[in-house]
Amino acid sequence: MMRLALREMRRAKLRFGFLSGAVGLLVFLILFQQTLLGTLLGYFTGALENQSGEVVVYNEEARQNLSGSLVSFDQIEAIAEVEGVAEVGPLGQGTFTVVAGGEEQEAAVWGYQLDGPGEPTTLVEGRLPEADREAVASSIDAAAGFDIGDEVAVAGTDVTITVVGLASDIRFSVQPVLFVTYETWETTAEAVNPDAPLFLPSAALVHTVDGVDAVDLATLITREVDGVEALDRAAAVDSLPGVEAVSQSFALILLLAFIVVTLVVGFFFLIITVQKLPALGLLKALGQSTSSLVLSVSLQVLTVCVGGVVIGALLLVGAGQASGDSFPISADPGLIVTTGSIVVGLALLASIGSLRRVARLDATTVVGRQNLGGLE
Repeated sequence: MMRLALREMRRAKLRFGFLSGAVGLLVFLILFQQTLLGTLLGYFTGALENQSGEVVVYNEEARQNLSGSLVSFDQIEAIAEVEGVAEVGPLGQGTFTVVAGGEEQEAAVWGYQLDGPGEPTTLVEGRLPEADREAVASSIDAAAGFDIGDEVAVAGTDVTITVVGLASDIRFSVQPVLFVTYETWETTAEAVNPDAPLFLPSAALVHTVDGVDAVDLATLITREVDGVEALDRAAAVDSLPGVEAVSQSFALILLLAFIVVTLVVGFFFLIITVQKLPALGLLKALGQSTSSLVLSVSLQVLTVCVGGVVIGALLLVGAGQASGDSFPISADPGLIVTTGSIVVGLALLASIGSLRRVARLDATTVVGRQNLGGLE
């Protein structure tokens, strides 16, 4: 019976091919939207997500906004005394106009304590800063004047920063990022704002003691240190401005796409099954079991959907190869497998109506009929 199902698909290549193509386009849309979302969110949050501090501590009045937060050194000392804190260090963050590649552009400068929490974790080339005025930049911005060996000048000052390493996925608020020593950040901030009386860290970053849960430690820090609000790294990333709105918008689009896949497969196989009921009834009258008939329809659903997933994955790979360096798109095998499994599961769920018709088929009503439906 399985061979018969596959033989029918070969004889109706155009019909089943169009369905696989339609499913493939929908799968590509889902995969592309998910990849686009990941890349876009990475541009907003990469620097915070891909630094080594497991807990981020803000001023409690900053509403979990890094740009509006100031943490005092007394508070950092108090954080260090909390049980479960292995190490704490300051994070200075600010956006400055820099000259890179001969052009003025905006860049975010992140200052962290060397060998402490806050260093970038996705280094792909070069090394981490070892002295003041050295930086790790985003690999995606290398061609824009942030490559290893390039000197980035802070506009209007005599501060220059030399790029010594490149890391992936460390942009912030869609801007290039320079990870530098905390002292370099202070020097940069002072050079740009010479009249400011004091420069305080934007936040504190914490390494946890081995075995201590970052979520629990963040709660403990918030409770025991006055004037601060601590979040584990994942929660801090999710709370950044714009992340929730973008995620919700894409989630709605993805939900609609999954619904469309389910409806397309469900309606197609329902129509095909209704057309084939006389032929299936004849096969049942000739001795084919109900389970074998149900399995044959399920095999066709599975074959069409797996083919669609393969088509969608190939289209995503093609889109990745055609994407530019400024907004790269890459095909994630894990994402393809997960999305493909969901699509196949929804398709099988959508085919339940067709399978129930086959299971309830009464062979005595079609034995005398000459119409053989979808089998020629």
